[in-house]
Amino acid sequence: MAQQDHHDGPGRRRPRFDVSRRLGVLLTAALLSSSAAACGGAAGAATNSRRTPETPAATVVSTDTGAVRGTLTAEARLFQGIPYAAPPVRQLRWASPQRAASWHGIRNATKPGNRCAQAEGLIDPASSTEDCLYLNVATPHDSSVRKLPVMVWIHGNGFISGAGSLYDAQRLANSGQVIVVSPNYRLGIFGFLAHPALDHGGARQLSGNFGLEDQQAALRWVQRNAAAFGGDPGNVTIFGESAGGTSVCSHLVAPGSAGLFEKAIVQSAECTGRKWSPGPPTWFPLPRAEREQHGLDVAAEVGCSNPRTAAACLRAKPTAKLAKLSDVGVGSGPTVGGGVLPLSPDRAFATGHFNHVPIIQGTTRDEHRLFTAAIETATGHVTTPASYSEEVHTLFDQSDAKRVLARYPVEKFHSAGEALSTVVTDWAWSCPVLARDRALAVQTPLYAFEFADESAPWFTTLPKPNFPTGAFHGAELQYLFTDKQLPGPGTPAQKQLSATMMRYWSQFALTGDPNAPGQPRWQPFQNNEHVQSLAPAKITAADLAQEHQCAFWTSIAS
Repeated sequence: MAQQDHHDGPGRRRPRFDVSRRLGVLLTAALLSSSAAACGGAAGAATNSRRTPETPAATVVSTDTGAVRGTLTAEARLFQGIPYAAPPVRQLRWASPQRAASWHGIRNATKPGNRCAQAEGLIDPASSTEDCLYLNVATPHDSSVRKLPVMVWIHGNGFISGAGSLYDAQRLANSGQVIVVSPNYRLGIFGFLAHPALDHGGARQLSGNFGLEDQQAALRWVQRNAAAFGGDPGNVTIFGESAGGTSVCSHLVAPGSAGLFEKAIVQSAECTGRKWSPGPPTWFPLPRAEREQHGLDVAAEVGCSNPRTAAACLRAKPTAKLAKLSDVGVGSGPTVGGGVLPLSPDRAFATGHFNHVPIIQGTTRDEHRLFTAAIETATGHVTTPASYSEEVHTLFDQSDAKRVLARYPVEKFHSAGEALSTVVTDWAWSCPVLARDRALAVQTPLYAFEFADESAPWFTTLPKPNFPTGAFHGAELQYLFTDKQLPGPGTPAQKQLSATMMRYWSQFALTGDPNAPGQPRWQPFQNNEHVQSLAPAKITAADLAQEHQCAFWTSIAS
């Protein structure tokens, strides 16, 4: 794709969509998919309903569509591959989710359901299966406990890859005494294609947000079935990271999500506008006009440009061919305007038109180091002082670029890659979330954090770059879930941090306040604007604005 300049208004340039940045998007989506559990085929068919001595009663639960048999593990009760909606295939491709069919007997729920359709990544295999609307449930061992808080995990990976089953939540469920539900949802072009021809028929709302509608369907499933697993349907927390965090922001705004959850946790999300974007706005909420133009372009690309036949033409195209188009152009992500998401999150937060529930929100201290390392690995080109300067001049106009290079001289860092990562982290991640903290805290209880373990274990599947990886994007996930691609906490101090974080998250799910006896005190975000810094052996308040030079970035952004 040829490089282009995009403009957001007088004197402001949107970054060019070049090859290296596109690779960065693809790599991030691949690298952040945590292979905590192997993805098998569709959930098993119903089996004979008679229980055997090898199948404890505690592993059989009756849902509103039929009974399921899970697994009693060393840490938890685990149920996988439970259908929460009908397969979105044939005429249901690009239709709002429908209720799952009932079954007789006991359905095997010991393996994950299919991943939703997605193209092959560096690490993850492709999936060409659209029959994928399954979820997983992890509960504490003791099934006699009732009214436990429910936490619904929305996975990330840029809205183009991943699956709920890849985040093993057994430790979180057992140690936190919570129910953890992790659904799949339609990804890429299948979940987020906006096209006028798809606005009718099976779509209850306008097109463009079928993936968000899937998440809402999963939340409605939780309302109907949480009690059967020991959970309280009146005490639900949604939480997600990266694109999953963007989804949480969207549900805070979406009218159809109101009443389906009582608390929200937002981790490393892009929710509030593309002016901070270091690359193409692939997983931002974008205006309907822009998403629809992208949809028309995609339809033309596959030979479906006739508006009268476009819907049928698109539904006839092979899954694998369409999946490869999920990250082209503006990529895949929520559509703002009408339908599911009438207002953008930034506009809704600024005007108070959102679901006012208690919120935890935060980022990692060194977000962009993962992106830089992934791009360097994919391209085989290490960032040099010259390419660092060129990149900064791509991101900013001439006068601002000079100021940025003077504030962040390459000599201050281990390498040019670290310098670039620090610029983008401060500009595109930390300072925007601080602005969002300020907007939300005056309207609803807010607890802000920064994950700051500078020695967080790095991926087993990605070479280390020539700079310290620090608290990279997604580093905190291994402190909440078990993950095969990330080694997990290694030192006693890191393991203690993991336990503390799981206690914070689960206590927040229980009460709306992360504080509990024996834990370091976490103050709500207030006028002093300090956030909770989560680091091994040093959990304390941090001044995010000073740490990331936000006063400087405010002058750049104006």
